[in-house]
Amino acid sequence: MKTSDLVRELCKAQQISLAELSRRIGQSPQNLNKKLKNDTLSVDELHQIADVTGTEFDICFRLPNGTEISNERRDLNE
Repeated sequence: MKTSDLVRELCKAQQISLAELSRRIGQSPQNLNKKLKNDTLSVDELHQIADVTGTEFDICFRLPNGTEISNERRDLNE
């Protein structure tokens, strides 16, 4: 499943439009739609989407030995 599909499903589950989501993350609807179409949302933007929708977003690689390599969440105000 593409990241853009996940975002669309999240909006459906949260009962918000993509336009509302774009407003909440401070982007124009056109810009968000372009990023969804091209599947070019950054990990930081995905964390921001999680914040504004009251959800959690995790991404990591799990090595065969159980070690996890993840993009540690950064404060969006940095």
